[in-house]
Amino acid sequence: MTVIEKIKEATGLAASEPKKATRAEMSAARLPLPYRDSCAHLLIPLNRCRQEEFYLPWKCETERHSYEKCQYEEFKLRVAKMDELRASKGGKRSN
Repeated sequence: MTVIEKIKEATGLAASEPKKATRAEMSAARLPLPYRDSCAHLLIPLNRCRQEEFYLPWKCETERHSYEKCQYEEFKLRVAKMDELRASKGGKRSN
């Protein structure tokens, strides 16, 4: 495996199926319930790095950026789903 492939795999950009953290892994990492989403597999190593590096903001930049990118991609999927639901209702709001 080349260095580029390792970086892509670590940041979640690999062409393979994205990894998901299991409930047991999230529980073992003591993630709060609101953070147990589809990006939790990136949050677990980020929190571990933060604890090991005493929360210095410049120490865990790659982990933080990969987690934030995952969160942004999930947000875009939710917005697209909401737009799709609104279009199916003829632009009417649900409430």
